[in-house]
Amino acid sequence: MGQHCVDCLAGSARTAPRGRNVAGASRAGRPVLVPGLIAANVAIFVLTVAMAGSLNANYDSALFRAGALVPAAVGQGEFWRIITSGFLHIGPLHLAFNMFALWIIGREVEMVLGRARFAAVYGVSLLGGSAAVMLLSNPLGFTAGASGAVFGLMGALVVLLRRLKMPAGQVLTLIAINVGISLVIPAVSWQGHFGGLLFGAAVTAALLYLGAGSPNRRRVQVVAVSGLALLTVALIAVGAALL
Repeated sequence: MGQHCVDCLAGSARTAPRGRNVAGASRAGRPVLVPGLIAANVAIFVLTVAMAGSLNANYDSALFRAGALVPAAVGQGEFWRIITSGFLHIGPLHLAFNMFALWIIGREVEMVLGRARFAAVYGVSLLGGSAAVMLLSNPLGFTAGASGAVFGLMGALVVLLRRLKMPAGQVLTLIAINVGISLVIPAVSWQGHFGGLLFGAAVTAALLYLGAGSPNRRRVQVVAVSGLALLTVALIAVGAALL
């Protein structure tokens, strides 16, 4: 995807009322959370490499084994895996692809939505990806990577473009290509990608459309996002109970 789509998105967002973004929040300015997330992911990857003594087989580290998403382990009470797995990557190419996508897409979404709302989209997308893995993946297989949350940002970007009445063809093409890759390559978790995409789009739609023009818009947004987050937790619990 080129720069045209996201650059126009940021420019269009500036047409919103002064001091407010399209979601009704105060303008965030330059992105802060995206660089922080990238730094955290890179630091954790370096740590797994050091512990495993291998750049490409970093999954042999104790930290990776303890944090990757294994549905059967979550079913036995290791619930932290639904979050920690989103900060682990298998090899440098996996890390590089996800961090590049997070930078290109995430910084624009953060600048348009604002930091708190971006955090909500990213967090619920991560949980949504984990929920899909819990329900649809091999209980004994392991899943890792920020791609569930990144797919959530792709879904968020589509909703933002539609809300701003801008063409979304580039992003939809990007999503279609990545969905195809997810389905064709066996090692890629299509479950995490689809779950993240669905919940990322749902959270963003709630932020942009629910309560618009109402003095209680923020309260409506909090209730809606909380409800979606609770839904992911309920799905995770169902997936754990079925194991």
